[in-house]
Amino acid sequence: MNYTPERIKIGEGKISGLFAIFFASLSFLALLCFRFPEQLTTPDLRAAYSGELAGKLLFCGIIASFIFALASFLISKKKRYAVIALIIACLTIVLGGFNVEGQAVDKVNWSLGLDWLVLDLLLMAVLFVPIELVFPQNIDQTKFHDEWRTDFVYFIISHLFIQFFGVVTKKPAEAFFGWMELSALRDWIEGLPFVVELFFALVLTDVFQYWAHRIFHSHHFLWRFHAVHHSTKTMDWLAGSRTHFVDIFVTRSMSYMPLYILGFSTITFNTYIVFIAIHAVLIHANTSINFGVLKYIITTPQYHHWHHCEDPKHYGKNFAVVFPFIDMIFGTFYLPGKVWPKRTGLAEASFPKGFIRQTIYPFRTNPFKNLLKEDEKSKR
Repeated sequence: MNYTPERIKIGEGKISGLFAIFFASLSFLALLCFRFPEQLTTPDLRAAYSGELAGKLLFCGIIASFIFALASFLISKKKRYAVIALIIACLTIVLGGFNVEGQAVDKVNWSLGLDWLVLDLLLMAVLFVPIELVFPQNIDQTKFHDEWRTDFVYFIISHLFIQFFGVVTKKPAEAFFGWMELSALRDWIEGLPFVVELFFALVLTDVFQYWAHRIFHSHHFLWRFHAVHHSTKTMDWLAGSRTHFVDIFVTRSMSYMPLYILGFSTITFNTYIVFIAIHAVLIHANTSINFGVLKYIITTPQYHHWHHCEDPKHYGKNFAVVFPFIDMIFGTFYLPGKVWPKRTGLAEASFPKGFIRQTIYPFRTNPFKNLLKEDEKSKR
């Protein structure tokens, strides 16, 4: 008999204890970024924040860990989480967490994106953990379901290697379209008002992403890799991170291609990245928030959960990531009022547990072998 973790309840002190560990751990990782900036921070992201701002965030993280640890200590009968958080926070202080200063960083060819991991994890957790606790779609679903560790590893890997993925996904655009003389078109795009340019970028990338996404669903060999993403049965704010690196490379290369080719401004590109990062987490989140008429304008959790529906009769719907009208144009739109899918995941296959095994599995084995015929596989 499988053990099913119970949903965390507000008022027992466990939530505050986990938040204390969370902020203490992020503070310690942020300290490492200050100590080893060449190896652990990304050049593009360093340009977006100052050492002073990062230092203030580190200070606030340490203080937050103490506050949540104290709350947990007072409320919870079990003091373990509070003690763990205090140990990590005190270690961060002893190693200089209250005395960090920004410094000149030597240029290196490659580095890990630990700063991106810390900042994005902080933003996503602060935004979506409270939303899922207060407004859950599946009220019985716990944050610590059977595969949350696997999804978290995907989240970590995709952030640490952001520089690598950025370089690799840009190569196809340079290789196939780098020869084109588009200076006049690029000048026109850069002359657009920021809001218009950003909307143009979102529409173009969503059309390119739509077809990359649809190809992964319609080609049985590529579906092996994208099926890793669909293998999660528990939709939450971490679920979107479960993506095979082959899927990441092909989909991002296709999606970002118009941004690279047409020369969208740096601020538009960076705003697009931030928006997509937040929105991708939102549409996988376990939240029942009703977006009203907006759900027909921009994709919502309900909309994308139907794309992950386990029932085969609903396969092949809602490929767009941002704009539902793209699915409407190509005949793949599906949004039945206020109804949500009963289950998500794969009805016709199962994947091994764990990041490493899921990464290797599609290369070695057809997860649908002996379960579906070849023509049936292309309908997903």
